[in-house]
Amino acid sequence: MKIVSDASPLINLSRIGELGLLRKLYEELIIPEAVWNEVVVDGAGQAGAAEVNAAKWIKTKKVCNKNLVQALQQNLDAGESEAIALSLEINTVLLLMDERIGREVARHFGLHCTGLIGILIEAKHKRHIISIKPYLDSLRQIAGFRINNDLYLRVLLDENEA
Repeated sequence: MKIVSDASPLINLSRIGELGLLRKLYEELIIPEAVWNEVVVDGAGQAGAAEVNAAKWIKTKKVCNKNLVQALQQNLDAGESEAIALSLEINTVLLLMDERIGREVARHFGLHCTGLIGILIEAKHKRHIISIKPYLDSLRQIAGFRINNDLYLRVLLDENEA
């Protein structure tokens, strides 16, 4: 199963010490070079850099369609653009991306996307975690991940945690 990830899920799960949750769910992730650079090179010394660099289950792949990447960069950053282009090139099952505009663009291309909240819901349904609330709270408090209150409460209600 081919799963491509943008930087946000990698960085934010690393900030709360839970990057391994992605390995439990997906076994292997593929990231484009721009995401590698954002997390490991430009992010050296920051959360996620050492963890992603050491993770043998995260593979880096070069994007071939540079024209598509350049077009996508009109509205998206390099990592998001390359993640979408790579997902299209290798026909991924799932793209992990949190940014709303990036996900809208990816869906326009017919890609299936999920973000951190979707990852946590899947982890709970597959019984890798017992409860989503502690993870959401850690993401908000430790990682500084923005989740509006209505969404936070709706997720907890939907998952019978409110």
